[in-house]
Amino acid sequence: MDEKRKDALTAEADGVIEGRNAVIEALRAGTAVDKIYLQKGETDRTLGHIASKARAAGVVVVEADRQKLDAMSRTHAHQGVIALAAVREYASVEDILRAAADRGEAPLIVVCDEISDPQNLGAIIRTAECAGAHGVVIPKRRSAGLTAIVAKTSAGAVAHVPVARVPNIPSLLKELKKQGLWVFGTAADGNTALYDADLKGPAAIVIGSEGDGMTRLAAENCDFLVSIPMRGKLSSLNASAAAAILLYEAVRQRIG
Repeated sequence: MDEKRKDALTAEADGVIEGRNAVIEALRAGTAVDKIYLQKGETDRTLGHIASKARAAGVVVVEADRQKLDAMSRTHAHQGVIALAAVREYASVEDILRAAADRGEAPLIVVCDEISDPQNLGAIIRTAECAGAHGVVIPKRRSAGLTAIVAKTSAGAVAHVPVARVPNIPSLLKELKKQGLWVFGTAADGNTALYDADLKGPAAIVIGSEGDGMTRLAAENCDFLVSIPMRGKLSSLNASAAAAILLYEAVRQRIG
């Protein structure tokens, strides 16, 4: 098999759709597309058509410089556009709350506030599934999505855990509070110690980004800022590890 064909097959397996015709065809066929990257500064008619068709379908469109597209490209023939296919359709927040009601359980939701590393997101989804959480919510922008890498890291959990995508995390937290959920954010300087947090009732656990933690507006919309005991020399945990610790404290309390 020649190298070019091999690259194309690898790209397809990883959900990377490259080139104008391929992306237009994917949109026309109704393929679940997670995100489309368009080359910054390119304003020709075809790329404009792709952008408008994508936005009409609710797909996130991001401008990227040529260097980023070249780095993402497997075929080296992206023609200024690369789409990342989603491995499954996104759920709605209502779907997640309904799943909890159907199971007769207090909702337990993980809210990822700008988790951009696909491996971290995949690990969080895997832990959410193992802990019996009812769903995961991510923002539309500045976040990894349901791509092939996330699916692989989740070890198949994306098939079982509903993942919703919302335009605005602070607005979501306000809405969840109206629906009766308590919102717990993870923060190194949190004023509630982990083992004092009451996670037995309807709860949303907010996990901040790998580098900066929660955004200011997300933190302001939490009912409790929870600190995880740190007994060593480092002052923070990986985002997926923090999610696992809070989720399993919730499990312990709910079965205790």
